[in-house]
Amino acid sequence: MGQFAKWIGGGLGWAVGGPIGAIFGFVIGSIIDESTVLPAQNTRGRTTGYSGRTTAGGYVVSLLVLVAAVMRADGKVMKSELNYVKNFLVQNFGEESAQDAVKLLRDLLKQNIPVNEVCRQIRQHMNYSSRLQLLHFLFGIAMADGRVEENERRLINHIATEMGINNSDFESIQAMFIRNVDADYKILEIEHTASDDEVKKAYRRMAMKYHPDKVSHLGDDFQKAAKEKFQMVNKAYENIKKERGI
Repeated sequence: MGQFAKWIGGGLGWAVGGPIGAIFGFVIGSIIDESTVLPAQNTRGRTTGYSGRTTAGGYVVSLLVLVAAVMRADGKVMKSELNYVKNFLVQNFGEESAQDAVKLLRDLLKQNIPVNEVCRQIRQHMNYSSRLQLLHFLFGIAMADGRVEENERRLINHIATEMGINNSDFESIQAMFIRNVDADYKILEIEHTASDDEVKKAYRRMAMKYHPDKVSHLGDDFQKAAKEKFQMVNKAYENIKKERGI
């Protein structure tokens, strides 16, 4: 059994119910083998062993559902887009897990995703740092073909709003992928006119907010992926220091 199946078999937690569970229910069998232990069902069809904490399984399910919504944003899904997503998943989670994820994603792309309801479920049950990492993943996948299309950007913005991400954090993560003259300042959530002392304070604040340890409860694979966001904060700070001669 691959790592992806282990994530799912380890429990979906709160994602087993609500709109995410309903969307995912009929496609999950395509990659789960007989050796995988899924959460037990009670006699009324409800899942037992429910956990309010986000598990790796619940997290990856939420990610794939939102990825499907973003990929459908322009009304069509290209084979090249699936390849880009697969490459992104390979880089972050390994070849075997990426293969399993793409199988599920193909089925999810055939469904209408109730984005608002899905985002509300995520907002209710997933902590803020994990939601920020979801947003980072979505931009990374949208950027996989070299650019973020405007309809993708608008949908990701809407998803961020519905997940309860504040605008400054959205602008910070967006600036990591859509660069402009003030991108480094936007990443640190400050204005170009900020003093050197304000720059230093902003860096310390953002480094703490985006530290990979914030998603350590999801496991090593997701914590490793979160390092990219953390490194972008460091890079933005180094760029500003170089520009100002600090």
